[in-house]
Amino acid sequence: MTETRPSCPSCQSISVVKNGSTRHGKQNYKCRDCGRQFVVNPQWQRVSERIHDNYELLERLLLEKIPLSGIARVLKVSERWLQSYVNDKYENIVQQVEVEPKPKRRLTVQMDELWSFVDSKGNKQWVWLAIDAETHEIVGCYIGDRSGDSAQKLWQSLPAVYRQCAVVYTDFYSSYPVVLPSKRHRAVGKETGKTNYIERFNCTLRQRVSRLVRKTLSFSKKLENHIGAIWNFIHYYNASLPLLSSFPF
Repeated sequence: MTETRPSCPSCQSISVVKNGSTRHGKQNYKCRDCGRQFVVNPQWQRVSERIHDNYELLERLLLEKIPLSGIARVLKVSERWLQSYVNDKYENIVQQVEVEPKPKRRLTVQMDELWSFVDSKGNKQWVWLAIDAETHEIVGCYIGDRSGDSAQKLWQSLPAVYRQCAVVYTDFYSSYPVVLPSKRHRAVGKETGKTNYIERFNCTLRQRVSRLVRKTLSFSKKLENHIGAIWNFIHYYNASLPLLSSFPF
């Protein structure tokens, strides 16, 4: 009777040969095609294999107010592996808004800034945000200090059509009048309701990104990851909004 050989877990080749035994006495195999050594039904698996069917869950957990240690416990992976995964993801994330194209017409934008920190509260980082008051898309973002340079970079992060056509509502912070075109800038108080949408998004950001929760123990120790986590949520948020076909243009 011919013995059935297992297939390689890496390349699925059936060209495998016996290759001794493990220290636990289990039969070891080697793939002739890719060189992978393996045993059947191993007690230990590579992390990438163990959560192969859970990558979607991992990505969704990264969008919730859960620290990395909590995600590691849920997925039963090491914090070291998860941190490496997050480092690579946030290092390569696009730091530019992805929004639907708009025709040249009157647009309305609300801007505000959100306080945060990295590693210690002495290292303040401000999240500068701009939202389209009609579609609710985040149309601009910059993370840095609270200077006029940061306000300028927020303005530059907006798509060109907004810089050309939008009326911008802000609070009375002194950096905005220096940067924004005077004919299209409106400084208003909270009682007017003209900055309600951006203030509400600030609350959403604090509730969904654990690094931004007040008095949090989940703060970032690495600026690149702090910025990456915020951009990751912004991309998800914009992608989850209703199609622009539902808005009258």
